[in-house]
Amino acid sequence: MENNLFKSGVLLFALGSMSCISLWAQGTVEDYNRAYALREKYNAKHVLYAGVVPHWVDQTSAFWYVRQTEKGKEYVKVDAASKKRTALFDQQKMASALTEKAGREINAYNLPLQNCRLNISLDTLRFQLDGKFWAYSIKNNRLLDEGAIPSRGKERHWMEVDDEKEGRPVTSPDGKWTAFIKNDNVYVREVATGKEKQLSQDGTLSNYYSSYIQWSPDSKSVVSCRIRPVEKRYVYYVESSPADQAQPKLHKQEYAKPGDELRFKVPCIFEVESGRRLIPSTELFSHQYELSGPMWNADSKAITFEYNERGHKVYLVLEMSAVDGSVRTLIEEKEEKYVNYPRIYRNYLGDGKRIIWSSERDNYNHLYLYDRATGKPLNQITKGEWYVRGVQHVDEANEVIYFSANGMKKGEDPYLIHYYKINFDGSNLVELTPEEGMHQCWYSSDYKYLVDVYSKVDQAPIAVLRDAKNGKIRMQLDKADISALLANGWKAPEVFSAKGRDGKTDMWGVIYRPSNFDPSKKYPVIEYIYSGPGDQYVPKTFSSYNWWMTSLAELGFIVVQVDGMTTSFRSKEFEEVCYKNLKDAGLPDHIAWIKAAAQKYPYMDIDRVGIFGCSAGGQESTGAVLFHPEFYKAAYSACGCHDNRMDKIWWNELWMGYPVDESYSACSNVDNAHLLSRPLMLVVGELDDNVDPASTMQVANALIKANKDFELVVIPGAHHTMGEDFGEHKRYDFFVRHLMGVTPPSWDKVKTGK
Repeated sequence: MENNLFKSGVLLFALGSMSCISLWAQGTVEDYNRAYALREKYNAKHVLYAGVVPHWVDQTSAFWYVRQTEKGKEYVKVDAASKKRTALFDQQKMASALTEKAGREINAYNLPLQNCRLNISLDTLRFQLDGKFWAYSIKNNRLLDEGAIPSRGKERHWMEVDDEKEGRPVTSPDGKWTAFIKNDNVYVREVATGKEKQLSQDGTLSNYYSSYIQWSPDSKSVVSCRIRPVEKRYVYYVESSPADQAQPKLHKQEYAKPGDELRFKVPCIFEVESGRRLIPSTELFSHQYELSGPMWNADSKAITFEYNERGHKVYLVLEMSAVDGSVRTLIEEKEEKYVNYPRIYRNYLGDGKRIIWSSERDNYNHLYLYDRATGKPLNQITKGEWYVRGVQHVDEANEVIYFSANGMKKGEDPYLIHYYKINFDGSNLVELTPEEGMHQCWYSSDYKYLVDVYSKVDQAPIAVLRDAKNGKIRMQLDKADISALLANGWKAPEVFSAKGRDGKTDMWGVIYRPSNFDPSKKYPVIEYIYSGPGDQYVPKTFSSYNWWMTSLAELGFIVVQVDGMTTSFRSKEFEEVCYKNLKDAGLPDHIAWIKAAAQKYPYMDIDRVGIFGCSAGGQESTGAVLFHPEFYKAAYSACGCHDNRMDKIWWNELWMGYPVDESYSACSNVDNAHLLSRPLMLVVGELDDNVDPASTMQVANALIKANKDFELVVIPGAHHTMGEDFGEHKRYDFFVRHLMGVTPPSWDKVKTGK
């Protein structure tokens, strides 16, 4: 179904504007061919000395990496102590040896090595090639075939819940006993005699014991969780056009959804010699979303486990006594809206007395040091209006934490990540990566050195070797050379910030323009959106080609992306706008940001704004034309989670809450489909195992019932997708037609490079 330019009596584009557009001739076959050609012209191969990924060799000060040079890929080794760089091996000799063994010509500067590992002596490189393991002796130029790579068994799909029935027998630390499950119950077997002893009596098919049994360090007790399972929900997919047969295939996928019943777990301790059982009261963990662990304390006197309450407003670290079975709280996280549990970092320190724990309780993600004995924090380790993004290492002996954070440095993009170290007591904060940019670091195994690679969307990558004590640069490794890229006409996107809906908070985004940009022309604006909570999405690192925005802009659009409220890493308050309100999607901030950009750049025509996205972005782009049709004039939505009741349980119960209530309906593109007044293209992969394809089909059904015109594209055999190559071309045509008001060129005239 195609949309008309005129809909419900609303004229989408003024006739005067249409005449100007036709004079500018945007959306021509030349524009399409140039847009598709950018994939090659802006290919990463035109960027030299970039993509540095160091591989440290344990227990040494050496690492190796691959340099992208004029010749091709060069393997180099660096000794951090001596600050010397040398060839890792003779690549011509390696290529000759591989050519002989593999039976095909191997290019010395395009070696197809995979999963390389350099040994501690730095003289043997192991890798995979052509389905085999290989070992190459660097000094002797000997290549050894170490046999075929065994085939991998079928992996559990990420939506499948582990039933905990397939664990192997577990031997006690003293080697005298083996614990295992038989007939849903816990047994032990004496290694010396083979004699079995049943420890639990109450395990059944519908209330069985987990096979993931854990021994106490003193070998006197075991712990296993008794599990009460529930009936599972499944989603079904029809593969219409399988490659290996004529008839369709039916696929079945475990897939829990919001509101579904969940299993219940109870950790139980059994003393081996006496047979004594300790079954705790479940009062402190009675309303489970998930119970994780348990693990034994070092002194064998208790187990520790974590309890995530259904609805995610409470998260507890609990300790169960192995003496009397009592349960007490060590750490409590409690929030009015939600505890952002996927973000929690924890480190149960080896002294058995303290825990390092992260929390957003003060509106930012910070580290705390807890006393296990009292269940109270000893001190807050990090503090300020910034976000801890990760902990790379805890040096317990010296009480130092190595971590990364964003937002600490004023005057720069608050999302840029830098690396730091700090003492347990919060003293001696040291910045290790001071230069402005998005940093990624790799530490040596002894944490004496780190390799730092940093860049921005408008600054090519720089790689340096630093001293991990103070961040001082020991050695310049590589600075990316983008001269060939610039010669091909490449221009960096612009980083742009402006106030959001509240008139005071800066929103940060990027602006992509066509390579033949002319500020005297008017350009329609297209927003690429993925604005779900849990992360931030605007690119922060250098990329020669952005798959979603670069070529689309080349057709004659200004393409933008912005992180607004509902996204992460600014503050808890900033993100929590999403709670029971995913339809917000930060769109009021995006609109304010685009208007501010258009005020600065009058060539941005905000009377012609389109939007597109996939997954959460699919939901949000459709929501944009449903809830903000006065601003967004067309939307392309791929594989959207259009109704949060149809989507995966963890994502939606975290952000939309539990139990399922009227807020789910208020945010539903299905229930609000009747509001459509703008052109909409829905796209779905028939085998989408991330978001139930029925979510898109139910929007289509609601639109049909509401007598709304729209387009529906189903991609046979596709999974979770923006639309693949076919959908991309459809997306180009959709926006050219509805934002430029011109007929797209015939497909047989467009050179897509396929």
